[in-house]
Amino acid sequence: MSAEIVPPDPHAERLAAYQARVEAALDARLPRADQRPERLHAAMRYSALQGGKRVRPALVYATGELLGVPLEVLDAPAAAVEMIHVYSLVHDDLPAMDDDDLRRGRPTCHRQFDEATAILAGDALQVLAFQSLAHADTPPAQRVAMITLLAEASGTQGMAGGQAIDLGAVGRTLSLAELEDMHRRKTGALLQASVLLGAAAQPGLAAGDRDRLARFGAALGLAFQIVDDILDVEGDPALLGKATGADQAHNKPTYPAVMGLEAARERARQLRTDALRELAPFGARADTLAWLANFIVGRSH
Repeated sequence: MSAEIVPPDPHAERLAAYQARVEAALDARLPRADQRPERLHAAMRYSALQGGKRVRPALVYATGELLGVPLEVLDAPAAAVEMIHVYSLVHDDLPAMDDDDLRRGRPTCHRQFDEATAILAGDALQVLAFQSLAHADTPPAQRVAMITLLAEASGTQGMAGGQAIDLGAVGRTLSLAELEDMHRRKTGALLQASVLLGAAAQPGLAAGDRDRLARFGAALGLAFQIVDDILDVEGDPALLGKATGADQAHNKPTYPAVMGLEAARERARQLRTDALRELAPFGARADTLAWLANFIVGRSH
């Protein structure tokens, strides 16, 4: 008896197309490794290319497509948000932060190069993100809106602030409210911004639709971090491309530590339900975004 042929998942194929597209967008915007200073440019390209799930760019593309924005208009914000994400990983891996040796199955940037080069690579990726948005193929008002969105999500009220709170919380017991505030900043803000960057590329978007997408992004961003916390406990290092157990080893407050594993899983599922509810008014146009929400909460790496 012949094996059953399983048809390809069109949404998984869509994600693969987004991944390939942002890879090309990043490659086009990153300085060439043979340009001076060569070592810095090589470190930037090493960190940003050929790796990662590209969830944030995928959210930019899927949201923009939902609203009828051409893909070529979305390349700049998709590349920009990924550059911010990669810069944060390069810095998070440093000895002064999480002190990790592996990222995406390869030596971390500071191990492959050196600490000073890794710091500069992160710095350069951060400013290149905003340069990319400044040259985006959109009217000036939309460019300013996208730059503002990404800056707010990356700063003290977003990713950097959440990371600072996380570092200050090592060895302490946080309440659930404190934990959620930390992770909404540290991880959630940039994921929500990814959705809103796609929305900002559509001029004249109704306020109600933008609010729905903002709530979708907020719920999904927090769910993403909860799943990350769970995977650090029970994930497969071979799939994750990095060691597990780091949160416990560093005595960090996490959802499994505060709530227990099963309660953390249930919280992630509830947030996914909340996120999908916000997409309902968009109908079938939001199918790719809904699939991404399920992918994020159901992932194994």
